[in-house]
Amino acid sequence: MSEHANLLKRHRAVMPGWMALNYEAPIEIAGGKGNRVTDAEGNGYLDFFTGILTNMIGYDVPEVREAVERQLATGVVHTSTAYLLRGQVELAEKIARLSGIPDAKVFFTNSGTEANETALLIAAYARRTDEVLAMRGSYHGRSFGAIGVTGNRAWTNLSYSPLRVHFLHGADRHLPQFAGMDDRAYADACVHDLRHVLAAAAGPDVAALIAEPIQGVGGFTMAPDGLFAAYKEVLDEHGILFISDEVQTGWGRTGQGFFGIENHGVRPDMMTFAKGLGNGFAVGGVVARGDLMDGLHALGLSTFGGNPVSMAAANATLDLVLDRGLQANAARQGETIIGGLRAAAERLAIAADVRGKGLMFAVELADPATGEPSPRLAAAVMEATRERGLLVGKGGLYGNVIRMAPPLTLTDAEAAEGLGILTDSLDHVNEAAAS
Repeated sequence: MSEHANLLKRHRAVMPGWMALNYEAPIEIAGGKGNRVTDAEGNGYLDFFTGILTNMIGYDVPEVREAVERQLATGVVHTSTAYLLRGQVELAEKIARLSGIPDAKVFFTNSGTEANETALLIAAYARRTDEVLAMRGSYHGRSFGAIGVTGNRAWTNLSYSPLRVHFLHGADRHLPQFAGMDDRAYADACVHDLRHVLAAAAGPDVAALIAEPIQGVGGFTMAPDGLFAAYKEVLDEHGILFISDEVQTGWGRTGQGFFGIENHGVRPDMMTFAKGLGNGFAVGGVVARGDLMDGLHALGLSTFGGNPVSMAAANATLDLVLDRGLQANAARQGETIIGGLRAAAERLAIAADVRGKGLMFAVELADPATGEPSPRLAAAVMEATRERGLLVGKGGLYGNVIRMAPPLTLTDAEAAEGLGILTDSLDHVNEAAAS
C-alpha cells in the first residue's frame, strides 16, 4: 500500500464519515507558493478554490509570514481577551472604518460559524425574540443555531432549532413561479412575499434577517442587486435588524464592493466575517452598531478570538489587500474569466448557467437531455480540471455547481491559464455527455 493510500485509510478510520473529501482519489496538499499548490505526490495545481475561499492572497506570502514570525519572536502566542491586545485593537479599528456602520464595534471569533452565532445572539437579545428570517438556499455554519438558519437541506441535520426561522425567496429565481421575470419584477415578488410572511407566519416581533449577498455553499446564487435594500425598507418598518453574512463575500472579492452587500446600496446593522481575512489563519468576527454590540448584559470573552498570531496575519493581509488595490484586480480578472466562461457556455449543452461577481464565479451543470441538475456532471468537471492542473470547488442546492474563488492576487497569465483549463475541461465533459 502506498503512503498516500495508507493516509486515506487512516483518515477514514478516525474521521467522521460525513467529513467529505474532494475527488475520487483525494489529494494531500503538501506545499504552496503564490497561487499554486503541490500535492504530496509532486503534482502541481493552480488553485481556484483557495481552501474554500480562505487563502485569499495566496500561499507563502512574505508580508503575512514576516508579520507572524515577528509575533512568534515575542514568545507570546496567546493571552486571551482578558488582556489588551494591540493587534486586535488595530484590526478592529480598520474593520470598523471600512464597514461604514455608524459607531461600529468589533468582536473577534475563530470562524464564520461562531461569528454568525454571535450576531444571532446579539439580534435575539436586542429584539427579545427567537424569530429570525433567512434565505432559501443559504448556508451559515455547522453549529446548532447556524444550522437553524441554513436553508439547504444537504447541510442540516436536525428538524428543530433554538430559533424559529422563516425562509425567504431571493436566490431562487429558477423556480417556475418566477419564470420570465426581469430583476425588477422578481424583486417585487420577493418583497410581497416578505410582507406576507410577516403577516401570516411570523409573530409580532422578529429579531433579524440574516443573508449572504452571494450564497457560498448555495453555488454562488445571488439576489438581484437592490433586493436587500428593498427588503430593508420593510424590515425598518418593523424594527427588524439586518445581518449581512460576509464570510465569503468580504474584503473586495466581488470586485464591485469591498463588502458584498454594497452591491445592494444598503448598510446592514451587523456584518459577519471570517475566511480570507486571516489568509489561512483562524479568524472570524462581527462588526455591528455600537449600541447593539454593547447591549448584551452578561459578561463575555473569546479565549482564542483575537489571538495575537491570527491578528498579526489578518492585519498584514488586510493591509496588503488595501495597499495593492486587490479589489480592482478582482473586478478585472473576474470580468475576463466570467466573460470567457459565458462565451464557452453558448456551445456547451451541459452548462445551464454561468454567474458571479469579481473573483467569485460558478458554472451550473445540467443533464443535456432533461435539463435537470446534474451532480454527476459537476463531479466529472472537478475530476477533469484536477487532471489538467486546476483545483475548483463544488456546491449548489443540488450539488451540481462548480464554484471558484481564486486568490485576489491572480495575475493576467494565471487568469488566462485557469480559463483555458476550465473551458477545455467543460468541452471534454460536454463531449462525453453527448456520446
